Amino acid sequence: MQLGPADSMILAMGLAYGGLAQILAGVMEYRKGNTFGTVAFTSYGLFWWSFVLLNLLPKQYFFFGIYSPSDGAMAAYFFMWGIFTFAMFFGALKINRALQFVFISLAILFFLLAAKSALLAYTTLTPADLELFTRITGVEGVICGLSAVYLAIAEVLNEIYEKTVLPI
Repeated sequence: MQLGPADSMILAMGLAYGGLAQILAGVMEYRKGNTFGTVAFTSYGLFWWSFVLLNLLPKQYFFFGIYSPSDGAMAAYFFMWGIFTFAMFFGALKINRALQFVFISLAILFFLLAAKSALLAYTTLTPADLELFTRITGVEGVICGLSAVYLAIAEVLNEIYEKTVLPI
């Protein structure tokens, strides 16, 4: 799987911020007794580590015989994460609207990524044929990411000021 010209940035962010930071946040949530936060943060932190390994291991010389995952395998991988995320959305229904939006938009993103991988695997379409689909998926990813950033900032500011500065 070729990510594009920003491979190293995506992989580095996946290891550090997407991976390690979320795993640490999951441990912090565990210590607070927050099961939802523990499962969400550690799961998505480990998602990022697995995604990095799926893309990095085949490029390493010391792991002979490990090939890049096929488009069909990536379709299954993203679909599984879409199912998990959709299930987590139901847990978010008891928390707040911003978190609900993050989870439903992330589930949609995973399903779009799965659909693109499946189209590449099981049809004669090429990446060039799917350019519009890829752009739509990218926009959905940006929307999801911005909503997660908003939620994080809102939670920090609301806690610091002990009042609702940004609604969630």
